Amino acid sequence: MRSGVNGLIKLRSVLLPVSSHFFAFPKNPGPKTYVISTITTCSTYCQTQVGSLREEDGNHSMDSTEVLKRWGCSDDDISKIIKRRPSLRNADLTSLQSKLKILSGLGIAAPELVKIINCRPRFLSCRINNCLDERLQFFMTFFGSREVLVKAIVRNPSLFIYDFHKAIKPAIALYEGMGLSREDLITMLLLRPTMIPRTSFDDEKMEYIRKTGLSKDSKMYKYVVTLIGISRLETIRQKLANFEKFGFSEDEIFGLFGRSPLVLTLSVDKVQRNMTFILGTLKLPAEVVLEHPFLLYSNLEAVLKPRVLLAVKMQQMDLNLQIKGPDLLRALRMKEKRFLKAFVTCHPSQVAEQLMECYKNAKGMKRLAIESKKHTREGFPF
Repeated sequence: MRSGVNGLIKLRSVLLPVSSHFFAFPKNPGPKTYVISTITTCSTYCQTQVGSLREEDGNHSMDSTEVLKRWGCSDDDISKIIKRRPSLRNADLTSLQSKLKILSGLGIAAPELVKIINCRPRFLSCRINNCLDERLQFFMTFFGSREVLVKAIVRNPSLFIYDFHKAIKPAIALYEGMGLSREDLITMLLLRPTMIPRTSFDDEKMEYIRKTGLSKDSKMYKYVVTLIGISRLETIRQKLANFEKFGFSEDEIFGLFGRSPLVLTLSVDKVQRNMTFILGTLKLPAEVVLEHPFLLYSNLEAVLKPRVLLAVKMQQMDLNLQIKGPDLLRALRMKEKRFLKAFVTCHPSQVAEQLMECYKNAKGMKRLAIESKKHTREGFPF
């Protein structure tokens, strides 16, 4: 067996002479040289690119605050932004720069960005580039100018976030179908930023609009349509019932809505308190608010009560100038500066001082438990 193996080895030696280069690699291996060259080139390129990015990051965008600063925000602006949205400190820099670039293209600067973040803290964390080109083209055509578009975005940054095809376009088309012109829609979008997400119309709301008796050409029509459109039916019913408690007929209520649509924005509590004061303290008929709606808008603690108490004080002092009769309604409607000039500072200094002290004390009287109210809302009230 062993001799057989030796014989095979000898035969192999004869047929295939052993060469010192048989198992050696070529001296100039083309493919290997090519591979090594390729890797070296790629490695050098990548290292150069990474070094460039690091240098750029080191000089320009160490963190989000540096990105904001280079974009044009002052230290005070950055402080306000971070306070409203602390997580921006850890924001993805590429995404942040991309969004700031979009805002810059629209002409939005640092002061506007502070307002936007104050209103919508999560704005820079949202995807604002959805349907961006189509959205911006539509808005530019709709608003007519970049300045008005920026104003609308600052008022309601969610114009970048609302679903373009399912929310924005249908809402605008709905109001146009109601007879509002493009100019009226722009005015109302700036005045009522929540129009787009909150708008809904049904037969009952359409009937309410009809009962106001306003034509589509009326100046008040756009206010009535938008206020009813964004209000819940339950809320409208509650406010109607509240007026009915004070003896108003349905025609009187809708007539008031048509002449002064902002009455629809007043809470049930405010209307109740002001009406109670008008009927109980001033001893005026309820119908007076139909001709003088400002009585419902005026602040009870800061305007109505102090001025009525001052009128009582003037009567007690038996002054020649009195606030009564038609002068009472005129006095209640005046601006503060004009009111003081007409009824307080016009008197001799000693009398004026007594009246001013009485007026200030009356204004300092707060509603019961008002100091215990918690105000937790930040940003815009919508």
